[in-house]
Amino acid sequence: MKGRTAVVTGGAGFLGSYLCERLLAEGAQVICLDNFLTGSPRNVEHLMTDPAFRLLRCDLTGFVHVPGEVHLVLHFASAASPADYLRHPIETLKVGSLGTLHSLGLAREKGARFVLASTSEVYGDPLVHPQPETYWGNVNPVGPRSVYDEAKRFAESLTTAYRDSRGADTAIVRIFNTYGPRMRPHDGRAIPTFIRQAICGEPITVTGDGTQTRSICYVEDTVAGILALARSDFPGPVNIGNPEELTMLELARTIRELTGSSSPIRLVVRPVDDPEVRRPDTTLAAERLGWRPVVGNLEGLRRTIRWFTGELVGADGHQPSAPVAS
Repeated sequence: MKGRTAVVTGGAGFLGSYLCERLLAEGAQVICLDNFLTGSPRNVEHLMTDPAFRLLRCDLTGFVHVPGEVHLVLHFASAASPADYLRHPIETLKVGSLGTLHSLGLAREKGARFVLASTSEVYGDPLVHPQPETYWGNVNPVGPRSVYDEAKRFAESLTTAYRDSRGADTAIVRIFNTYGPRMRPHDGRAIPTFIRQAICGEPITVTGDGTQTRSICYVEDTVAGILALARSDFPGPVNIGNPEELTMLELARTIRELTGSSSPIRLVVRPVDDPEVRRPDTTLAAERLGWRPVVGNLEGLRRTIRWFTGELVGADGHQPSAPVAS
């Protein structure tokens, strides 16, 4: 990427900010587009003094214009946690449809490679386990999670149509549960919620009976996989995630142990359409991209807990925890 220009939509979000950081480290000029619905300028404030970085407030559902050459467009604009997309359902659908359309248009205009951030949620509550890219999924199109699931499925279809009918250089990455520093303590996802509750001495709220599984991937590994796809000519879709699977109860107990907390674990009502299992088949990523995660769960969680501890020390006024969508 040295000497090249990359546009990162949603670049002030959790994952987008790491992409901006990594691209700058590789010598790229980075243009970060964000409307700050769920992202925050704070996530990229440490990049603001770099002359190769520009932060622009932009709503992708409207007109999008970026002057000059662009070589790579990474489309990562969207609410990502259940709490966020349930609070902003129309905005989530619009950025998945109109936002993807406009981002694809920008990439095609510039002759740039386009990478769509899709999600493991396209598999819904899967009936095939682990989930390979060839699996079409089991999604409830009118359930509460459909605003995110179907937005991403439509975005994949639109991206494929641009590639097949208009010759655009596109790729699709299906991202599984990713975690790390810079996640918002109250964003509603399991890991930040469990860590915040454990540090603050609150009950750790696990939904259902806690036997549902997830596969968690440290953010640096996820970013490495995304950029490996961006540098390739592979269209995907390709799963990027950690194939190591664990239950929500195991995750809660591990976080409680790593924080040294005595918080009790409390079972609460499980959200509608919450997937029973989730584990990526990463064979394709290994074969086509030479990628596999290298940060183990314990090490990744320790790094994340250290960051959250720094964020929460001295903080007060924490509200009682709401049930978390895992």
